[in-house]
This record gives sequence, C-alpha cells and structure tokens, in this order.
Amino acid sequence: MNTSKTALVLGATGGAGGAIAAALLRRGWAVRALVRNAARPGLDPRIAWREGDAMRADDVARAAAGVDVLVHAVNPPGYRDWDKLVLPMLDHSLAAARANAARLVLPGTVYNYGPDAFPLLAEDDPQQPLTRKGAIRAAMERRLAEASDVRSLVLRCGDFFGPRAGNNWFAAMVKPSRRVRALLYPGRRGLPHAWAYLPDVGETMARLLEREGELERFARFHFAGHHVDEAALLAAVRDASGNATLPLRAFPWWMTRLAAPFVVLMRELGEMRYLWREPLQLDNRRLVAWLGAEPHTPLRQAVETTLRGLGCVE
Repeated sequence: MNTSKTALVLGATGGAGGAIAAALLRRGWAVRALVRNAARPGLDPRIAWREGDAMRADDVARAAAGVDVLVHAVNPPGYRDWDKLVLPMLDHSLAAARANAARLVLPGTVYNYGPDAFPLLAEDDPQQPLTRKGAIRAAMERRLAEASDVRSLVLRCGDFFGPRAGNNWFAAMVKPSRRVRALLYPGRRGLPHAWAYLPDVGETMARLLEREGELERFARFHFAGHHVDEAALLAAVRDASGNATLPLRAFPWWMTRLAAPFVVLMRELGEMRYLWREPLQLDNRRLVAWLGAEPHTPLRQAVETTLRGLGCVE
C-alpha cells in the first residue's frame, strides 16, 4: 500500500479517470480531482475535490501543487471542438507536471494506429492514423515523448466499457437507461474485438504507478483486456440480462452517416468504423513482464456490472 503519494486526476467523474482514482484510493494514495462544481451531488467524499476547469492552465496548476502523479483522463464534453481543445488541455497538464516533477499519466487508445499496424499492436509500432481523432491522439503522445523534462506513462487500451463509462461503443450497443432488448453489434461476425474493462484498467495503472521510479521517462504499455467476438459478448449480455433469446442485430451505420453533419457523437462513431472491419489485438507481453499478470475480471461479471451501471438491468 502507498500512504505517502498524492495524485491529481483530471476527469475523475468520467470512466477512465474515475476507475484510476478508485484504484489509487484502494492502494492508499491521497487523490485530488478537478471539477467545475465541487458542490455537485454524488462526488466521492474520499477525494479532495478542487473547483476549476481543465481548460484553464491556472486552475490545473493550483490543483496540482505538490502532487506526485497527474492523471490526464479528461476530454472536451461530447467530443466537441477536439481539434481546438485537446492539445491545449494536455499542455496545461504537462506544465503542471513539469512544475511539480510529477509523472503524467495518459489512458491511451488504439485510434492513433492505422491498419498497417494490425492485427497485433506492439508499443513501438508506427502510428499512421486514418482519422482526425486518431491524428490528435498521435499528436498527444508525441507531445509526451518530446517533453524531455517530464516523466510520462501511457497505457493503451481497446474500447472502454464499465459501470461509469461515458460515450463509448458498449453504451451505443445497448442504449443506457433502458432494459436491454437487443445487442446492436458494429463489427463483422466472427471477428474478435479489443475491449478494456475500466476497473481492470484502473487497477493496472495503479500497480504500474506503485513502481513509478522504475519506469522509463516515456513509458508505454499495452492492455490486452477482453479480445472477444460477437458470440461471446452476446452470451455474456444474455446471461447478465436474464434473456436467453436476446437478439443480435447489426449496428445501424447508416444512422451515423445521416446524423454526422448534425450530431458530433455520430460523426465520431462513424470515423471509427475501420476498427470494426479489421482484426485487432493489443500485445500485452511487456505489461505482463512488468506486473506478472494483467488484472482481468471475467467477461460475464464485467458485462453484468456494466449493464447495471448503465441502468439496463434491474
């Protein structure tokens, strides 16, 4: 257990940030978080909430004073203005980490890879993204790599799912706050997809940070998570929902095309379609060599907890 370290988590009310904050708390860290309204109901009382905005450098600097780790798990709400806001927000975190000699942590994705790196992604594979969002993700990692005076840690993952996840593919497949009536699957039949259960991601990050002093300056690891096809996912959803005849239906990609000019989320989902057409898996051998094993919740349990969190099962 770690009783002497402090972490600032940006994005602690979201999926990845919330999971990392919870894992650090379990392991004895003092955790701070930045939130626009520190009086909002439902905030974890174990966290020291600081009022402010991650898009303001002064707010981040004040909240980060004296921390050992800064977790950058924040994104512009609703995917809006990614091209204008994402890199400046990261620059605020970099400046705060630099001022405190803190390790900057980034939950990463596979968006910064193109099909030339498929089917098995290693940490050092070239990044040639196909999409606008992927190009921004690649630029974020370049900022960390080029910041020679800041220690950083990137844990790249497949598609996030979990009880606190926000905008994500799993939620798009089952419709939050409604009883599950079908699984709308975006991918090709029989093609496994890479999923990252957020509590496992948080635990992995916490374990890596317990050995922070042994990490490289720019440390990168891949999280394998659940690599399953639609049949395995459907079986888990059927079991968790208690509906043995729950149907599998094709995700309505046509709807993302029609709505893309008007709904930012639909445009962003449409950009990621190539990830559902190709075999893709994250090579976690480097992570396993470090930790001995990757934290792994069984799929059935992870899916049930996720559905409960989304309000899809009683």
